[in-house]
Amino acid sequence: MKKVGIMSMQRIANYGSFLQAYALKQLIEELGHKVEFVDYHVGAPVIAENADSKNKFVRKLEKGLETFYYQAPLSHKLSFIRYKQSFAKKYMPFLGIADEMNFNPSLDCLVIGSDEVFNCIQKNSNVGYSTELFGKDNHADRLVTYAASFGNTTLEKLEKYRKAGEVGNLLKRFNAISVRDANSGSIVEQLTGKKPVYHLDPVLTYDYMNCCNRIPQIEATEKYLILYSYAGRISNTEADWIAKYAEERNLKIYAIGGIQKCADCFIDCSPFEVLAYFRNAEEVITDTFHGSIFSVITHRPFTTLIRKSVGNSYGNEEKLSDLLNRLGLVERMTTKVEDAERINQQPIDYEKVDDVLQKQRKKAKAYLCQSIGE
Repeated sequence: MKKVGIMSMQRIANYGSFLQAYALKQLIEELGHKVEFVDYHVGAPVIAENADSKNKFVRKLEKGLETFYYQAPLSHKLSFIRYKQSFAKKYMPFLGIADEMNFNPSLDCLVIGSDEVFNCIQKNSNVGYSTELFGKDNHADRLVTYAASFGNTTLEKLEKYRKAGEVGNLLKRFNAISVRDANSGSIVEQLTGKKPVYHLDPVLTYDYMNCCNRIPQIEATEKYLILYSYAGRISNTEADWIAKYAEERNLKIYAIGGIQKCADCFIDCSPFEVLAYFRNAEEVITDTFHGSIFSVITHRPFTTLIRKSVGNSYGNEEKLSDLLNRLGLVERMTTKVEDAERINQQPIDYEKVDDVLQKQRKKAKAYLCQSIGE
């Protein structure tokens, strides 16, 4: 038995971040190792001219006030604020995470990933630019990644902000590198001269629906559509169309992950209950990476909305097109919400998708076994 640390985005109040962290922990524990989560020191954002330089309390206050600017019923807004405020206290214990930070413990192996751990050229002051996410100053005998992603960070951005050299040197110190998308693989290869291996997100490689006994049975009392998107990302025009579409199909709209103008209710639930709600949904509309993954593992009809990145603004096109291409589901993507009417009526051959997942699960297990060591 080895002592293994995972460094990820495990403290973020986000269902996708939680479920990928929980999944990777389960996968490594199944190999017979003892697992703990490792924290990193948040650095200053690279994009300083747009960075939020306020202290943590002010940022939290502004985030709470921002909620009231969104178009949604007041009851949904209050529920959303409670969900965000209570997330860590309610769900971090499932990961074995305490309030006290766990910096640089002595380990047999440190696994960095999954999630956008390498997305270092951005303005998010909650993450910033931290060399610890690239393995600097760790106290582990072995250093590896699993399904790590650079997110919207490209080689051009690394060069523009003069981080390519430092990042490249840090990446060369890893014993094994696994990435989850083509952009990340290309950056690693160009900075290190070595080809990384590709793996799917842990939410796909851990068989949640068959192996996780924490997912409850929730009895649906009405037919509903899940709208899984963060607050402020669904435009008013999109929301109006979704409301009309759901009404025509006699479906209620359940908002999960963020409040929405068109939602009949905002669902405040545990990360495990999210999968139960997805399992019972008639269909899904999402513009997120993990919203698409939740749809796949629960075998739901879904449409994924693509957001194109402009400059340093958010974009999901690269990671979602890469993910859905690997699963043979590129036809589920669109830039127009109106296409959901057509897309969600097209059947998905989930037997074929599950075959892909089974092969990827074996591949992931073999990699973790070899890279961590016996």
